[in-house]
Amino acid sequence: QVQLVESGGGLVNPGGSLTLSCVASGNIFVIYAMGWYRQPPGKQREFVAAAPSGDTTAYADSVKGRFTVSRDSAKNTVYLQMNGLKPEDTAVYYCNANVLTTRGERGNYWGQGTQVTVSS
Repeated sequence: QVQLVESGGGLVNPGGSLTLSCVASGNIFVIYAMGWYRQPPGKQREFVAAAPSGDTTAYADSVKGRFTVSRDSAKNTVYLQMNGLKPEDTAVYYCNANVLTTRGERGNYWGQGTQVTVSS
């Protein structure tokens, strides 16, 4: 199996910054893509940012210019640097990875989520 563990969430004032980390471990042969989703209170889970491979990145319009996603492939880790945080960024943030396992199975895996609260 594959496990994703997020860290770095917390409470921050509007305009502040946080950095989330997510480490993948387990029966990993190849990680094709890693990224972040979030679920605001009372809403559905939504895409935030992704780092498919190399230097390629993608962002939701709502976070462009404020959030930066990056990967350390050697460490099976993806980061989300969040600057200029707004109350509407409050959500549970989930790490996602598209993985080919050592058993030859490919699938999407999710972390347990980390809470980010933006409030004064």
